[in-house]
Amino acid sequence: MAFWAGGSPSIVDYFPSEDFYRCGYCKNESGSRSNGMWAHSMTVQDYQDLIDRGWRRSGKYVYKPVMNQTCCPQYTIRCQPLQFQPSKSHKKVLKKMLKFLAKGEVPKGSCEDEPMDSTMDDAVAGDFALINKLDIQCDLKTLSDDVKESLESEGKNSKKEEPHELLQSQDSVGEKLGSGEPSHSVKVHTVPKPGKGADLSKPPCRKAKEIRKERKRLKLMQQNPAGELEGFQAQGHPPSLFPPKAKSNQPKSLEDLIFESLPENASHKLEVRLVPASFEDPEFKSSFSQSFSLYVKYQVAIHQDLPDECGKTEFTRFLCSSPLEAETPPNGPDCGYGSFHQQYWLDGKIIAVGVIDILPNCVSSVYLYYDPDYSFLSLGVYSALREIAFTRQLHEKTSQLSYYYMGFYIHSCPKMKYKGQYRPSDLLCPETYVWVPIEQCLPSLENSKYCRFNQDPEAVDEDRSTEPDRLQVFHKRAIMPYGVYKKQQKDPSEEAAVLQYASLVGQKCSERMLLFRN
Repeated sequence: MAFWAGGSPSIVDYFPSEDFYRCGYCKNESGSRSNGMWAHSMTVQDYQDLIDRGWRRSGKYVYKPVMNQTCCPQYTIRCQPLQFQPSKSHKKVLKKMLKFLAKGEVPKGSCEDEPMDSTMDDAVAGDFALINKLDIQCDLKTLSDDVKESLESEGKNSKKEEPHELLQSQDSVGEKLGSGEPSHSVKVHTVPKPGKGADLSKPPCRKAKEIRKERKRLKLMQQNPAGELEGFQAQGHPPSLFPPKAKSNQPKSLEDLIFESLPENASHKLEVRLVPASFEDPEFKSSFSQSFSLYVKYQVAIHQDLPDECGKTEFTRFLCSSPLEAETPPNGPDCGYGSFHQQYWLDGKIIAVGVIDILPNCVSSVYLYYDPDYSFLSLGVYSALREIAFTRQLHEKTSQLSYYYMGFYIHSCPKMKYKGQYRPSDLLCPETYVWVPIEQCLPSLENSKYCRFNQDPEAVDEDRSTEPDRLQVFHKRAIMPYGVYKKQQKDPSEEAAVLQYASLVGQKCSERMLLFRN
């Protein structure tokens, strides 16, 4: 049936939150709460729409924090790579890598490990308990066959039973699915709170001495356009302040800094490979053992996990398994959409792996693990900058793919605030699901952990569930609208769970995805 992208629908099993769990950030034993669902399969467009409503995935488990109840509210954050300019500290990291590759130069003294290294395991530490509690066992092959068979039978019988309701739902969803439009932003204006620092929406302050020099230079240029440089130097200013006209005064781009040419006799060689996260891919399969060993080394050294807690089953379940169905549409990126491992090979061995999802509108960072022996290279920051540059590269072929999602921003957790340093960036309003520049959110977050960023009191969630009866349910090997399904149910708690699911995923996804009920 053509109304599902990729030829097959998303199939999810929803579990409403009943308990509080240990928070991975503040370590509160009963402070974290989230709703979750097990995704047997998922289209990239559905997942794009879900993360634009505050969902994230860990393996095939997709979860959404209960923002107004959890102790550390987790706001979805995205960077705008097309406007991104590396900061002074970012340039320092890139230059450090270049010096290491070119000359083998290692920074002296202790090097603080830069963040941007774990956007997954702390965030879902409490949710692991829920996953283990559910202990979900599912024969995916049988389920897939059931869906295929039900689709075929539905195609034959769609005109016999509930034809108007089914066809109307499919047509409207088909139109929405192909749009590929990114989530819209909202402009709100708030006055920074006195005493809380500089206005982050304005350029950084410049020294008075620099401003005076600039004014004098401009004045000389107006008085003597042909000889402004000589005149300025004659007054005792060093010529290095003003490079020859032949050279560009434009700052180096992110790509210039990353891909600066190395000498032929460079000490090291770094290669970044993009590998589909699938055991059907020969390159992924051949590098699995080395990648897994690196993961164990990282978890034990950086997160103090016990080796027994870092088995192949856990590694595969959370960093290799993905519900995303790979898609390669003609107007998409050459690598296609889906889940990937971006492997950093140094002199023939893997020293870091970035787990990412490539979606219709963004590159989404899932996790990064690296060799602790190379912490001096600040691989967390370096990989983030590489992923931003990679997003810009994908944008050249696929224009709507123009954002870099960094997971969650937690203002109340010092070690997670670093994500706000990748500017410009936006935070997702947890009530209306519109994007708001982070500079406008910070004053509110200083006063309260949980905030509605959209300052328009009349604004509502544009994709809120307004017609729950159109929600699609997969029950007893048959696909049906919820309006049909609920007539067969007598348990009031079932209705409450389904309606909560509809409100959390939104109207579009509720009509496209199949809610598995047994």
